[in-house]
Amino acid sequence: MSSVTETATGTVDPTTSAPGLPAARGDVSAAVRAYLRGDADRLPDAAATARLDPYGEDLQLALHLCYELHYRGFPGVADDAEWDPRLLELRARLEAVFVSALREECGTTDDVAEALGAILVEPVGGTGASHFLVDRGELWQLREYAALRSVYHLKEADPHAWVIPRLRGRAKASMVAVEYDEFGCGRAERMHARLFAELMADLGLDTTYGRYVDAAGARTLATVNLMSLFGLHRALRGALVGHFAAVEITSSPGSSRLALALERAGAGPAAIRFYEEHVEADAVHEQLVRREVVDGLLEDEPELAADVAFGIHATGLLEDRLGDALVDAWSEGKSALRQPLDA
Repeated sequence: MSSVTETATGTVDPTTSAPGLPAARGDVSAAVRAYLRGDADRLPDAAATARLDPYGEDLQLALHLCYELHYRGFPGVADDAEWDPRLLELRARLEAVFVSALREECGTTDDVAEALGAILVEPVGGTGASHFLVDRGELWQLREYAALRSVYHLKEADPHAWVIPRLRGRAKASMVAVEYDEFGCGRAERMHARLFAELMADLGLDTTYGRYVDAAGARTLATVNLMSLFGLHRALRGALVGHFAAVEITSSPGSSRLALALERAGAGPAAIRFYEEHVEADAVHEQLVRREVVDGLLEDEPELAADVAFGIHATGLLEDRLGDALVDAWSEGKSALRQPLDA
């Protein structure tokens, strides 16, 4: 049964309550889960975290559990767990494993123009999830896609807001302008997170915040964890700006394909509206982010160029891996989820 909150205006909002702690996916995430529940007073040591696959289920879920304490938290978990020193120490070790792997794969460059240029023009014959869905996607696949993307979109723009106090001048003013749009220009019913909840309701999905984390694999969690990683560290403010630029530049054409895919599959107007909103809005955002946020940041702090490029490349790396996994599963007629939507 779908959990949907109807507002006074008749729109759908993500329910304020969150589901319980997700099921563990290995020893480390099990230990974090037990610690948050109060069932254990110790967390894994450095040797245990050093052995983890940086992109694996156990590490990515453990990071997700730590990061969500900075957003809405979990029922039954004390609010002050957000600043528990033992959890922060563990999170730092998990982050080190994740970032080290990303930096090794992405390499080092300070050529931001080249990094942006690579994503400004879409390749002919694209192969990502939105290309698959617009060409031959079925409604059940679009529902799966929405469930997976809900891990981020039900808190859309929140991770990027962390960077605002870490910017100044042109970069800060323009970042706020873009975020203002993301948060509905002062109108709660236009917030993008709410529009996504309406999309989910239109597709018969549960709109509860965090509802589909258990169904989302490590590749999905990694794309969302990356935003929190960059957003929560002032030292990575350049990488967060790079990430944001990559998202805004690639959003408009991808959203156009997804709107067409939903229309072709017979989805309702609320589902289509979310992506139609992003086609227009993100075309404008792309210009603001490139010319004002990125250029403004590098004008003030040119030494952050390598971090901006890293954020762009890391975003593309993780998004491409997620897209490949979805297309591989759907091409074989298989679900891309860890558990059925009605579980």
